[in-house]
Amino acid sequence: MTDERRVTLRAIPQPSDLNVNGNIFGGWILSQMDLAGGDTASTYAEGPVATVAIEGMTFHTPILVGDVISVYAEIEKVGKTSMTVALDVYAERGIVRTRYKVTEGRYIFVAIDENGRPKAIPKKA
Repeated sequence: MTDERRVTLRAIPQPSDLNVNGNIFGGWILSQMDLAGGDTASTYAEGPVATVAIEGMTFHTPILVGDVISVYAEIEKVGKTSMTVALDVYAERGIVRTRYKVTEGRYIFVAIDENGRPKAIPKKA
């Protein structure tokens, strides 16, 4: 883990987030990852960003009601106007809070100006 990787979001899924199989709906976790990735990307871009793609999404194990999830985010690659954010999601389960990696993916965000058009990402030293 690098210094740039940090817990960006923690959440506890609710019964209303269940799918027909009784596990947490995949769309719920995708939205949590999008929130965490967007926060990381907008901080790096020093302004608003928009999600333009999701790459390499992998679900390892289901998320259950009562799990506490943590989304870790790290800027993986930066271009002129876009950046790739690597996201890993872990669930803490049970009384002893056993930790499981439940999903991972890469989201691509583009920095946008006040008109919603792509803008250059500030260069970092």
